[in-house]
Amino acid sequence: MKPVVIQTARLRLRPWREEDKPPFRALNADPRVMAFFPPTLSASQSDALADRCQSFIVQRGWGFWALECSATQAFIGFVGLHAQPDALPFSPCVEIGWRMAYDCWGRGYASEAATAGLRFGFDRLGLEEIVAFTAIGNLRSRAVMERIGMREDSAAGFGHPSLPADHPLHRHCLYRISAAAPA
Repeated sequence: MKPVVIQTARLRLRPWREEDKPPFRALNADPRVMAFFPPTLSASQSDALADRCQSFIVQRGWGFWALECSATQAFIGFVGLHAQPDALPFSPCVEIGWRMAYDCWGRGYASEAATAGLRFGFDRLGLEEIVAFTAIGNLRSRAVMERIGMREDSAAGFGHPSLPADHPLHRHCLYRISAAAPA
């Protein structure tokens, strides 16, 4: 599949560019953005993540797209879909996820872009279900999940396998949405 670009009213979900790396490094080093991830990322870790995101887009045509504000053409984060490997208790699955620069929070960008990502997953990829998960205490991301029509699967809470059981972010919640009830 040719790499996909999705346009919404205010945003563009697109393949990654080399010039996205400096602002991506900045948001991955921001403790406010990374509060519900185990560490902030170094510049090399952030660049490697951007490269992985782009490699999946090249391979499949979709993935965690770079997120751009249409009015300014500024890179503001990522939003998209990711095929999760078998490491999680509910895998294999496709998740929707997002990460945005702190100064872009509270503007509805995550909900707008994630809704477009869900539509793509259901309409173009023919997915039956899309999931999202986060640390229990990440109330902002959980609110986005609910705004885009996802519902918590309260029976499917889990300990993230990459984190030790005593880590404060170990416990995660799982949200689901089916093709029968897209946002």
